[in-house]
Amino acid sequence: MAKRPWVTPQEVRDYSVIPEVQQRTDARLEIDIARAEQYVIAYTHNSFEEIKKVPQSVKTAAIILAEAYGHKSSVLIKEVKSETFDDYSCTYETKEISAEVLGIEALLQDYVKKEPKNGVILRMRKL
Repeated sequence: MAKRPWVTPQEVRDYSVIPEVQQRTDARLEIDIARAEQYVIAYTHNSFEEIKKVPQSVKTAAIILAEAYGHKSSVLIKEVKSETFDDYSCTYETKEISAEVLGIEALLQDYVKKEPKNGVILRMRKL
């Protein structure tokens, strides 16, 4: 069984070049890592319990996603939703983080398990 967390806060800091992510506390990065790992599990329908060590590509995807979650959390605090000046107004929107935007779907595609529809898989063979 692959033990969670798969990634350490220091590995996320080592990978990241974003100052806000590098300055986050271990407790906050651990939450970002837990969110990233849960996303990977939900995306792949695979909890990686049957193996002892998580593959490097899955670990890399978790690091990239944890960095994105950390960056988004620190930016949301500073971000202005709407501002208005005399005849000028501006509104900032936040976008949802997804595997497609970050490019991690290619890292995870070999580990995606297909879920059965309605809970049943029927295989037939010729007698």
